[in-house]
Order: sequence, then C-alpha cells, then structure tokens
Amino acid sequence: ALSHRPGRRPAAGGRAVRAPWARLAVRPGEPCAPDARAGLAMHALTGFSLVSLLSFGYLSWDWAKPSLVADGPTEASEQPSVAPPQPPHIIFILTDDQGYHDVGYHGSDIETPTLDRLAAEGVKLENYYIQPICTPSRSQLLTGRYQIHTGLQHSIIRPRQPNCLPLDQVTLPQKLQEAGYSTHMVGKWHLGFYRKECLPTRRGFDTFLGSLTGNVDYYTYDNCDGPGVCGFDLHEGESVAWGLSGQYSTMLYAQRVSHILASHSPRQPLFLYVAFQAVHTPLQSPREYLYRYRTMGNVARRKYAAMVTCMDEAVRNITWALKRYGFYNNSVIIFSSDNGGQTFSGGSNWPLRGRKGTYWEGGVRGLGFVHSPLLRRKRRTSRALVHITDWYPTLVGLAGGTVSAADGLDGYDVWPAISEGRASPRTEILHNIDPLYNHARHGSLEGGFGIWNTAVQAAIRVGEWKLLTGDPGYGDWIPPQTLAAFPGSWWNLERMASARQAVWLFNISADPYEREDLAGQRPDVVRALLARLVDYNRTAIPVRYPAENPRAHPDFNGGAWGPWASDEEEEEEEEEARSRSLSRGRRKKKCKICKLRSFFRKLNTRLMSHRI
Repeated sequence: ALSHRPGRRPAAGGRAVRAPWARLAVRPGEPCAPDARAGLAMHALTGFSLVSLLSFGYLSWDWAKPSLVADGPTEASEQPSVAPPQPPHIIFILTDDQGYHDVGYHGSDIETPTLDRLAAEGVKLENYYIQPICTPSRSQLLTGRYQIHTGLQHSIIRPRQPNCLPLDQVTLPQKLQEAGYSTHMVGKWHLGFYRKECLPTRRGFDTFLGSLTGNVDYYTYDNCDGPGVCGFDLHEGESVAWGLSGQYSTMLYAQRVSHILASHSPRQPLFLYVAFQAVHTPLQSPREYLYRYRTMGNVARRKYAAMVTCMDEAVRNITWALKRYGFYNNSVIIFSSDNGGQTFSGGSNWPLRGRKGTYWEGGVRGLGFVHSPLLRRKRRTSRALVHITDWYPTLVGLAGGTVSAADGLDGYDVWPAISEGRASPRTEILHNIDPLYNHARHGSLEGGFGIWNTAVQAAIRVGEWKLLTGDPGYGDWIPPQTLAAFPGSWWNLERMASARQAVWLFNISADPYEREDLAGQRPDVVRALLARLVDYNRTAIPVRYPAENPRAHPDFNGGAWGPWASDEEEEEEEEEARSRSLSRGRRKKKCKICKLRSFFRKLNTRLMSHRI
C-alpha cells in the first residue's frame, strides 16, 4: 500500500509528481473518487446488514471454481468501481510462429473472431516489427535491448548450450516488481536454463508454468534435441510438473491464467506474460478444431488453422476471466507474434516476402494490437513505427516506474503514439547484425564502399528505407497453401534466387512487399545506411554462442530438461580459466591424470557440439 496520495509519487524537494498511469483516460460513466464520508462509513461496519452484504460479495467471487471461465463461457459480472487511479493491469500475449496473414482481420481463411474483435475495438499496429526467430524476440521484449547488446546475435539458445539471458541485465518483470506489481508467466521461456539463476522465477516472475526449451509435444511435453537426446519439459516454478502431462498446452495455459486471476486481488497491479506455445510445430490440435477445416486440402495448413482457432478461443477465455474477476476496466492487453510464420508448416505471411528465420518483411513484420478501456483513441489503425524493444520502456512508464539513459535501452516509450495517435519517437530499427551467420559468397568490403563487409548478414530500417546485406534468407513470396498439392509452376513464378547479390535496398513505405530493389539506383542511401550499421556495430558486445555441453542430457536430470550447472562448477571453471591465463607461457609439469581428464573433456565437447 502506498503511503502518499493515490495517483501521485514523491519527487525531490517533496513536490508531488503525477504518475504516468494517473493520466490515462477514464471511461465515460465511471464513478468519481469517493468523498470523505465514504472513509467514515468504513468505521461503522458493526451493522448486520452491511456485514451480510460484504459476505455476499465475497462469496459471489466464486473462489471455489476458478477454472470456470476456462471450461466454458459465462456472462461477465459487473465490474467493481475502483475510484482512485492506480497502475493498470498488464497482460502481454505472445504467440509463436503465427504468420502475418494468419488472422481474420488480415483477410485470412482462418477463423479468429476474438482477435478480430479485440483488435477492432483497440488499436491495430500495422507498422510493428519483431525478430525473425524465437529467442531474439523474447530477449528483446524482456530487456528492451537489441541482440547486439545482449550477445544473442546468433541463432537461438539451444537446450544443451550453457547460455541464457545475461544475468547482469534488469528484466521487464523485475522493473515492474520494483513498481509494486505481482508478476506471473505462463508458457514458453526459451531464454536459457543451464543455471537456476537463468530460470523465470529468478528473472522477475513470482510464478511460472510452462516449458523452458523451444518446442515440445503439446500433450506429452517431450522435446528431443537430436537422436536419443529427449526429455520432459513442463515446469511449475522450479519443479518438474510431471502430473500435468496429457493436457493440451494451449488449454492448460489459459486455465492457469484463469486460476491466477481468480486468486489475485484487482487492487494490486498485475503483470501477466502469456507466451503460448501455439502455433509452433509440432502441428497438433484437438479433434474438434480440425473438423472445422475438414474441407481444407492442404494437411499442414488444416492442422495449423485448427491450432490458431484454438489459441483464439484461449484468448477469449482469458478476456472473460479479466472481466469476471474485476481486472478488465483497468487493464491493457497487448497481443504480439514472435516472428514470421513458417510457410512449410502451414503458416502464411502473404503478401509479404520471406518467412520465419529471414530478414525480409515476412520474417520481421509482426502481428500486433493493443486493446484497453484506457486507450484515448480507439477503433483505429496505427502506422506508427513500433519495435518489440519498445514494450519495455512503454510498460514501465505505464506502471509508474522510470527508465534512464543509464539503463542502456534501445526501446522507446510509444504509449502516446498508441493511445493518442501521436508520432512515434522511433525513426529506425536495427533488425540485427550477425557476424557468425554464413557469409554471402559475393559480398565484400569493396562492395560496402570500404566501410562495411557486405558478406555479413545484417538488416536495418531508417525512415522509409530498409537495407539488407549478406544472406537475408529465402526471399520467396508464398501464397497460402490451401491446396493439397501446390502447383510447381505457381511456385516458380515467385522464386527469387539472386546468388550473386549481397546488398538490397527498398523503400518500405512505397514498396512494403519488397519487389523493387533500389540499391543500384540509390547508392547514396546505401552508403548512408551502411554507415549506420558501422555505428551500431561499434556498440556491439561479443557473440555468446557456446558449444553444447553433454551434462545437459535429460538422462542426467531424471529424464527432464532443467538446470545442470551448479554454482560450484561455474566457480571451478572460472578458476581453471584464470589459472590457465596465469600459467600461460610458463613451463609447468602436469600429472598424467590431469592431461587425460583435459583430453577427454575436450573430446566430448567436440563430439557433442559437432552438429552445430
């Protein structure tokens, strides 16, 4: 409880400063703050009728059946009138591998009535960018920093890698905890777990239910990271949740959200991060959803569509739970995909170019909208430039917290742009610089005007211009694959195989589908954007992509994926590294057993990491 006046926070010199969340719009018809007489009435709770009324209100909250919303729709109860302004409840919903085209309001053949309604009543983000694969998007969401500033520039964090989100960086949930929020995570983590300090409950979340790795079976929660390297991956807190196996993950996660809301007071601000596993592979869906798409010829697309619709209904249940338990009127719901759709697994990014794992628009243009009664301008489409790193400062600002230049964030507070329709403070986006990705065969330093090696994979957006260098990934335009057999002649019409090219330039505002390369016509723009890449690269930290460790095998952890490196082992490794550096250049006699132990350690590491 705050000891000062609600809606204000103390500042230097004793002057009260109005908190950012106190400036949010109030819905027409909401009651005003209670006067002093309401406070006096609280001291007269000796009357039987008032006690009975309070008892009835408590019992009607339905604590006994918190999963009712997840099991089936019910009418939302009247919202309690909370008069004093308070920080909003924040619900961030992240889907996995949902394509740009795979939502109803983008003209899809997939049914998403809940997402369509929430987006129509809120603000659609139609100039919103994410990262092309899982780990980078999640790391930038929770740190507000580009990959080059976290060391996660290359690929994803794999289950057997001794790697995780940098422990020295303050995460979004940690910042919200400082602002008085209760923080909960449900769903996919995929930010490393080799040490206990890397787990969600050690990085700012009060509770956690979900998987630690990148993809698991939707029912058994098994995950294989290569032949014979399989393990169970469903965790509650820091324990393995063996007893929850057999429940479809999308439904399980929605039901857990309902439980959290039922047991939480609306008077305490809540941050709920729901990272659905859907609609990532494997393509699995309950049978009743598949039946809706029985006429769809393409099997992968049919399964994928069923998974999207099931996820849409899970979002509906979460929204009803917010209304039922008194959170909705003071809530901000953010919906986002994590990367482009995987076109070979049923997804579609049409009419954008490319797919998941590429830096074409189909890989980095995200689905996104904000739904909230607190929005000042609703029912509209925003063209403001927004990036996934912007959620960190935006949500901290809504919570009444502060961020400063010392935090080293790459994101911007875009709430005025979203809520009020103002111009976005963001004018450029560094999509990434990955020095470890396969270098383009025809790239060179000369091709980059002597200031940038165009063989390096990189992508940047400045204003209306987008520049790509190196190998951006497969650059095809792939229509939704609704037919059972995709005609090869149609496929070849949109094939783009420019093996001798390493630089592309597009005016994204005029050409959002990236069909007209202007690199040859505008060398001045190319040079200017290459200079920006050079500037960003000067601030990059070394890439952290360690070799896989055989100790991570689930067989050594009771058959489940989980932390395997203890603090003592970490200290021993650091001590060995220091000893090696001190003894470098010295001739030192070593025992035979030490040599053998070092030899086999290196051999195992090479064998296990050869697949990378």
